[in-house]
Amino acid sequence: MRTAMSRKEIQHMIAERVAKELEGPIVVNLGIGIPTLIDQYIHDKSVSLHTENGLLGVTDINEDDIDPNLVNAGKLPIGEAVGAAYFNSSESFSMIRGGHVDVAILGALQVDETGIIANWAVPGKNIMGVGGAMDLLVGAKKVFVTMSHTSKDGSSKLLKKCTYPITSTRSVDLIFTELAVFKVTERHELKLVELMPGVSINEVRAKTEAIFLE
Repeated sequence: MRTAMSRKEIQHMIAERVAKELEGPIVVNLGIGIPTLIDQYIHDKSVSLHTENGLLGVTDINEDDIDPNLVNAGKLPIGEAVGAAYFNSSESFSMIRGGHVDVAILGALQVDETGIIANWAVPGKNIMGVGGAMDLLVGAKKVFVTMSHTSKDGSSKLLKKCTYPITSTRSVDLIFTELAVFKVTERHELKLVELMPGVSINEVRAKTEAIFLE
């Protein structure tokens, strides 16, 4: 039986699970939201973390060591690893578009049953812009998604078809929620590959609109 978890605990659980998939030497771009927590769980020094505003070599930082001028794409404070490299935004996006990012880890608002995601706009609400998500979906070799399984009203965020504007026509590779891990197959189908601790298959079925393979 699964014990109740806070939103923060759920986010960290997902981040820790994603970190287990990262084995270097690789370059990994961390998106906004849950992805920003993943660096706390990476212990492989050959995993180099990238932020599209211009740093390769991102590390976690404690609250006593914050430099207000050193932030990630979500404007959150970050640290710099030994040997970190700085560059301007255009060079950073050239890295992304040129296929030099091995894994991009993004948050998402919705995912459909073929692995297409919507993560940049909610109809009727003001937006700041799409950021680097479109570029990462096109340029990164693999794309992972981290998200809550359901919305605040309990409705599924894994849908038959996205109702929000999609980010790219490319399917992602892996989807991590607080309930399960899904793989997108070569045939663009969702396949359940792992249940999170204490979660039953019946709970996943009940909370997932999208059709998935078991």
